[in-house]
Amino acid sequence: MEYLVDENEPLYSIGVVSKILDLPEWTLRALDRAGIVCPQRTEGGTRLYSNADLKKLKYIAYLIKEEKVNINGIRIIIKMWEEQE
Repeated sequence: MEYLVDENEPLYSIGVVSKILDLPEWTLRALDRAGIVCPQRTEGGTRLYSNADLKKLKYIAYLIKEEKVNINGIRIIIKMWEEQE
């Protein structure tokens, strides 16, 4: 039996995403506050990230760690990336 998961279905908590991508939780919260990656929230306010969010965050993690891009630079790059999709 094959299970298909909607790419936008919220699945992962902030702690899980932090471990998967080796990004601090405070960085994920800052990206949310900046409107760059805005995960869905439960009724209790818990952030839940989708596979689409993880795809974007993986690229952002690369920009932060390897290219040393700050949050303002990330905002510009992600906007250009989304316009191309």
